[in-house]
Amino acid sequence: MAIDRWMLAQLASAADGGLLRLYRWSRPTLSLGRHQRRIEPHWLQLHACGEIDLVRRPSGGRAVLHAGEITYALATRPASAHRLSAYGEACRWLQEAFAGCGQPLGFGQLKATQAAQRGNCFASGTAADLVHADGHKRIGSAQLWQGPALLQHGSILLAPPAALWRRVFEEDPPALEPLPLKGEALELQLREAARVHLCGGSLDERPLAEEEWSAIERFELDQGSGLA
Repeated sequence: MAIDRWMLAQLASAADGGLLRLYRWSRPTLSLGRHQRRIEPHWLQLHACGEIDLVRRPSGGRAVLHAGEITYALATRPASAHRLSAYGEACRWLQEAFAGCGQPLGFGQLKATQAAQRGNCFASGTAADLVHADGHKRIGSAQLWQGPALLQHGSILLAPPAALWRRVFEEDPPALEPLPLKGEALELQLREAARVHLCGGSLDERPLAEEEWSAIERFELDQGSGLA
């Protein structure tokens, strides 16, 4: 997630613009929220035996298992600095993408203080999360603010590995209906929704340049990382 931290720093020092990244993980990875201090002993055991990697997110929230999902990172300047209004603005493109798949999403109703009692991000849906009409959570999101600039992280749950999910969270994954789009078709749907409903009709897609990779490596060394 070094790239995501760098994205926020780039936006914070720029006059305008925004950055969006969609990515998957090469290995099952459990990311912990910025302020999540409790690390379950069996998470460390699963990490020690090589079943999962462990990382610390720059954004808040609770533990997310990155497996059978798509992660998004959005660096933007919302029109409103009000937290819930910013979530609404930053999540509209996701709602439009899933409405286009025939699976509309709304925001959860649980208070953040209640959700904080659970270590698993997908165990409950707050006003920051997108859920189906039956209450099952499809997308969990969390934020990190730097002045008027916002980094919003989210996990778009697709088909999590049930056995691993149970070993990590000691409960079943959310019972989600399969999506009509998969793989590249789903990612195209997400990018098109971002272009229209997030980027005002213009989305410049490109890989990171070599000098940007070097800048990210330097930035990560300066910032430091880890679970501490």
